[in-house]
Amino acid sequence: MNWIFPLMSAIIVLRSSRLVTSSPLQRPNIVFILADDLGWNDVGFHGSDQIPTPNLDALAYDGVILSNYYVQPLCTPTRAALMTGRYPIRVGLQHYVLYSAQPFGLLLNQTIMPQYLKTLGYDAHIVGKWHLGFFAREYLPTHRGFDSHLGYYQGRGDYWDHTNPGDGYDQKAWGLDFHENEDVVRTAFGQYSTELFSQRAEEIISRHDLSKPLYLYMAHQAVHSGNMVNPLQAPWKYVEKMSHIKDPSRRLYAANLAVLDDSVGNLTKALFNRGMLNNTIIIFSSDNGGAANGFDMNDANNWPLRGLKATLWEGGVRGTGFIWSPLLEKSGYTSKHLLHVTDWLPTLLHAAGFDTSRLPKDLDGINQWDAISRNTDSKRTEIMLNIDPVENSSAIRSDDMKLVSAKSGFTRQYDGWLPLDQTSKIFHKSDSNHVNPSLYQSGIHHLFEKIGRQSERSDVRRPLVVSCGPVPPEALTNCKPWLKPCLYNITADPCEFHNLADSRKELVQALEETLKRYEKASMPPHNTTVDDAGLPYRHDGAWVPWRTLADSV
Repeated sequence: MNWIFPLMSAIIVLRSSRLVTSSPLQRPNIVFILADDLGWNDVGFHGSDQIPTPNLDALAYDGVILSNYYVQPLCTPTRAALMTGRYPIRVGLQHYVLYSAQPFGLLLNQTIMPQYLKTLGYDAHIVGKWHLGFFAREYLPTHRGFDSHLGYYQGRGDYWDHTNPGDGYDQKAWGLDFHENEDVVRTAFGQYSTELFSQRAEEIISRHDLSKPLYLYMAHQAVHSGNMVNPLQAPWKYVEKMSHIKDPSRRLYAANLAVLDDSVGNLTKALFNRGMLNNTIIIFSSDNGGAANGFDMNDANNWPLRGLKATLWEGGVRGTGFIWSPLLEKSGYTSKHLLHVTDWLPTLLHAAGFDTSRLPKDLDGINQWDAISRNTDSKRTEIMLNIDPVENSSAIRSDDMKLVSAKSGFTRQYDGWLPLDQTSKIFHKSDSNHVNPSLYQSGIHHLFEKIGRQSERSDVRRPLVVSCGPVPPEALTNCKPWLKPCLYNITADPCEFHNLADSRKELVQALEETLKRYEKASMPPHNTTVDDAGLPYRHDGAWVPWRTLADSV
């Protein structure tokens, strides 16, 4: 039977070679799953044994786990980078996030992922969070290449009643934020959003015209916190499954993530049932680091990485991600390729057969398909992680090295690691001894064999584990990024313990000059004040577009 595996490899190579053809029937389906505020230490394929994520793990181990993958520190910037292939500094979305009735969004002169894919005959759908502007109808996803949208416009909301609090506790700013295309949905009260989004994704797949390729952007609400009244929410049946976790906040977070994991499994099954799975590319990514230890009213965990969501430390910008597809020539490995969220636009367009030479020459994203598919050298050696002129913070990764500076803001405020006593409170190592074994069983792994994937080998299931040891005492004092930049060798020191700035002054200066060149080519942040005219009390209690473009000129 040894002849079977060379034959299957040949079939996969032939499929990969068809990616550049022009026939819509041969173009791959693309499913991009974006998790919100997921922590590095919250998934099994990163070595966590507290929260079972069997479906994510099955796809990750059978695909390519991304170990050197970066996103932006917050929601809106990452989504802008994903959709445009540009650093957020290029489009004025580098500072904080879009919230409440702020009249700005992703610039309309930017061509985004679904608009490119539509030129290739794709059907394009978004399910879940948009967060790139809604003050005028032209900024809505259905005006920017997507055929449909079920979800919400803002950055957060209640999982059950689908309201968003806007700017705080002001009742005028508290309103319904749930939409189907451009219509407000008032009938979803009491239905859990992750399950609603999963059902819609399955409906899209079941009704999809198989003569066309599919682009499905699953921008989940999970595992972001809800509103301040009840920030951690999950169906009770999932909370009961996580009873081995003693801390109540962490248990609710874990239950929220378990619903997301089931959603990924159901989506994969739906693709298989339609005969689409063997010609599909699935990408899973976090949008930023986890909101840990009560930050933003949540309980993610990024241990042992430094920092958390909204910071430029590894815990804020090191992405949790993988790519799975039978169209990859090599899989079942952990990638060390330096990869940034901007790379997905040219990478996926190449996989879809788009002539990437037609893309704008000033894109920051790099086509990484061949590097990932064949496990060859990455074309990327540098990532400008962000420059925020409001916080006066910046970071850049160049080969192994990373430079961080922060005069103010979250990167300065949250510059440490979770103390071990708090980590013990959140992550009970003994909890794993009491987990129901059935929770670790994936409902999709058997599907891989049915489409000709090699049976899983024990040596393939190797989680990506970052081990740094205890935080050395000098790490607590050797970096003061508000006084001068800090330099780290991330390859050797992924937990950012050892500041090398004093011993590598020439490199620090060179990286600072590089950041200055980026800053000169940047656009000022577009953040504006909240417009009272857009608050829900003026629009029958809902968040809806309230301006025309003529009003905004």
